[in-house]
Amino acid sequence: MFNDLHRALQKVQSALSHQLMILCATLFCVFFTSVCGIEHLQRGGRVHLDLFQSFYYVIVTFSTVGYGDYVPDIWPSQLFMIVMICVTLVVLPAQLEQLVFTFMERQKQGGTYSRHRALNEKHVVVCTTYLHADVVMDFLNEFYAHPMLQDYFVVLLSPCELDPTMRMILQVPLWAQRVIYVQGSALKDADLTRVRLAEAEACFILAARNYADRTAADQHTILRSWAVKDFAPDCPQYVQVFRPENKVHVKFAEHVVCEDEFKYALLANNCVCPGLSTLVTLLLHTSRGQEGQSSSEEWQRLYGKCSGNEIYHICMKDSNFFGEYEGKSFTYASFHAHRKYGVALVAVQPEGKRILLNPGPHHIMRKGDICFYMSITKEENSAFILAHPNPDKEMRGASIRLHRTGSSRITTTLGSTGTVALELQHTRSRSSSLAAGGGEHAAGTGVKNRLQLPRDGAAHRLSVQSMSRRPSIAPVPAVLDVLDAIRMQFEENRAEADADEQTADDGGKDDDNCSVCSDSTWHDDYVVDYPRQTPYLAASPRLVYRLRECDRRPHCCLQITVQCEHNQATSAKDYSWRNRAIILAADYASNGIYNFIVPLRAHFQPRSSLKPIVLLLEAQPDPAFLDAISWFPLVYWMIGSIDCLDDLLRAGIHRADNVVVVNRESSNSMEEDYLADCNTIVSVQTMYKMFPSANIITELTQASNMRFMQFRAKDMYGFQLSKLEKKEKERGSHIYYMFRRPFAAGNVFSASMLDTLLYQAFVKDYLITFVRLLLGIDQAPKSGYLKSMTITKEDMWIRTYGRLYQKLCSKTCEIPIGIYRTQILVANSESEVSLTIEGDRIYGRSGISEREEVSNLVRCRLQDLFDKNLDSDYEEMPDKKNALSYVIINPGYDLALELGDIIYLIKPSSLKSESQQSSDRNKDYRRPRKREEPTGRESGPADSTLPCNPPIIMADDTDLDDGQVDDGQVDDGQVDEESRNSAEGVRGTVV
Repeated sequence: MFNDLHRALQKVQSALSHQLMILCATLFCVFFTSVCGIEHLQRGGRVHLDLFQSFYYVIVTFSTVGYGDYVPDIWPSQLFMIVMICVTLVVLPAQLEQLVFTFMERQKQGGTYSRHRALNEKHVVVCTTYLHADVVMDFLNEFYAHPMLQDYFVVLLSPCELDPTMRMILQVPLWAQRVIYVQGSALKDADLTRVRLAEAEACFILAARNYADRTAADQHTILRSWAVKDFAPDCPQYVQVFRPENKVHVKFAEHVVCEDEFKYALLANNCVCPGLSTLVTLLLHTSRGQEGQSSSEEWQRLYGKCSGNEIYHICMKDSNFFGEYEGKSFTYASFHAHRKYGVALVAVQPEGKRILLNPGPHHIMRKGDICFYMSITKEENSAFILAHPNPDKEMRGASIRLHRTGSSRITTTLGSTGTVALELQHTRSRSSSLAAGGGEHAAGTGVKNRLQLPRDGAAHRLSVQSMSRRPSIAPVPAVLDVLDAIRMQFEENRAEADADEQTADDGGKDDDNCSVCSDSTWHDDYVVDYPRQTPYLAASPRLVYRLRECDRRPHCCLQITVQCEHNQATSAKDYSWRNRAIILAADYASNGIYNFIVPLRAHFQPRSSLKPIVLLLEAQPDPAFLDAISWFPLVYWMIGSIDCLDDLLRAGIHRADNVVVVNRESSNSMEEDYLADCNTIVSVQTMYKMFPSANIITELTQASNMRFMQFRAKDMYGFQLSKLEKKEKERGSHIYYMFRRPFAAGNVFSASMLDTLLYQAFVKDYLITFVRLLLGIDQAPKSGYLKSMTITKEDMWIRTYGRLYQKLCSKTCEIPIGIYRTQILVANSESEVSLTIEGDRIYGRSGISEREEVSNLVRCRLQDLFDKNLDSDYEEMPDKKNALSYVIINPGYDLALELGDIIYLIKPSSLKSESQQSSDRNKDYRRPRKREEPTGRESGPADSTLPCNPPIIMADDTDLDDGQVDDGQVDDGQVDEESRNSAEGVRGTVV
């Protein structure tokens, strides 16, 4: 029986408790034997001891105190005590040593999350290879930034021991009571039992960034994910991988973030929408919007305040922001919510359907819709108090129209952390002179301006008095009627036709003036379809511009610096491209580059704005990768490095619009993690000196290394920003580096910033899907896409961001989400003046400045490479060091617009049905056409007998009959019939 009891205890006891039990048993035996023995032997002596006196004597003796009040007076008692003392000196030290050793090993392996705590408390498990202090702190700061997670515990499971920095972090009282470290492997069921994974709320599996081989790191992540799925099938998994081809192995996980997929898509969108990487990074970080509020500079206060905007969601029936717009169009609800509350409604999820970015005016808001909006705080943490309460007007607040005059002030108290008052005010909207603006605006594409002054048929009869008035803006309709839909479709078709005509005119000029033109088949070779080949499995299907089957380019025509039988060009200079190129510099051709090309060839990009893409690679790409990119127009590659000036010139850096530099994975330093970016930083710094006007976008591994980008030893303004960064870090800001000029301008990006996307997905399970739609990684029917526009002189009559919001919503149904603003720093002191003249100092015996020497070097290399006296594209252009660019997320209604502002827009999808898209694509496949040379050489003018316009890609709008058509609207058939009868002769049939 005792043997069975001992075996049962061994199953449930730990090593430490077992050693402790052995020690206690040994002490009990020694003391019990000594007490009973001395009591029995002293019966023959003069001094008789009872049991208590014997116990007292044994305790005093073994403690080496020896008071001497009780002593054995016969030799058997004395001999017995000598033997017992010797036995104790031999047995007890060995037991204590074993106990201490077990305890120290237990400390190294961390604790164990008990079963009792697992049943009564909530916890999450974080599995990773190495516990780096920066990664752990980013996770803890983002995880505990949400009030609902304050009672959760975090269990860290890692096979490696804690370094001294992590030990100090876990001893901080803030984390000591919340974070539990357990050393073990996720591949062992015993360790998963120690962390009580089966009872955990979620399991985060993070990839190891210090691995030089990212594929090996993904393999470790995959095995951990499989082990967790096998041990606890019901535990939600949040998995992070590096390579997109490895997503297919963990597709069963609830949330998966592929770093290369997001990184390259974000960098590609950053070339189309400047500063987008900063906007997305700030949206994904939890912030109070208090950064920079103590600064004396206005841009820092505005930039810091708007950085507190995040993406939140709420059901419409529970919302005060959007509840009053039930039965109204999405565009109407977005504009009025921003005008009244300062929140930007950017997406909606109909009940039982997918998330849709700006579905446009055709979507009618319903009670069951989930609204996604941008705001400094979520609605549940806000309290609304009317500054001038009026019960009568408050009862009619749900039916406010733009034609009402007057204004009302609303004070919003943000209660997430502390109390912050934000006052928003309506602006007056006139009921007279309501007219629609004309045209459409697209910067640099030749398309007519979207935001022209309003005009009507009687514009020539306007008097001087009427011309002196401020132009009015048409109201945003509550429900889109048939005439508005037809008008919007006509304007879209007319804008596309104008762009194509402008492209054709430009193409003819190029064909006449150049002998090598890779864009000679600009019209006929591009069709809108899904990619015919992808470099990896499980790639998201996306509609893109691609070449026809008969025009697919051979591999020899893809390499830009090597001549072949089809092409005699040896550098980017030999190509007569209509647009400036985009250069992507990487150490090798990873499959993630596919996600860089696809957003730049998305179907919604204007044809005339497609820019050539040059891949500057240090290693030969695989044939499978070349097969995938050969379907895309204007995509080339070459062997080279950013450290070589000749390679940069052959790639056309002096003609490039953007240069994207991806951090070299092979340069990761094993001595110190923070030195992993050293090669990239130094190389990019050299590029800045040689080409000061180049727009270089750099990706780094460590976010803290952003301070070295565009580094100048005597940049006094940079030193001021460095002091501000330190102050924000001391105040506990998680994005203290946000005021660094390269980051604020979107010229530097760290992939580690995307980790917060996975962390926040635990609370915002929609966030990954939202960002994928925003970046174009995924496409959904009837979902909008990201675009940008530039404020020109013709647009300055709009004056404020709120009026621009109204203009866009009423005219093109686009939703603005932010501003990219560039300002020129004005020198107010001698220290700032020294910044301006730093690059022009004279040094050495030659008597020339550093800038002139670098310029002469570049010019000499251009002459040697291209056998020309001078390249007209390389000039003495001023440095950008006095230009300051930053992002303003969801600015206030009354923010004044400035000339040159770039507005981030979410444009609604077009109105065409999927059936019509398939029909148009089939027509393109059946269309006979003449075989033309794939690249490089001039092949003559395009065949004028062949249709050159691709099918217009529009979202499926066939399910409007399931409750989305309001009273007074006709059904889809009527809209189609109206469109067919009215659109003939403009540009085919409009559906």
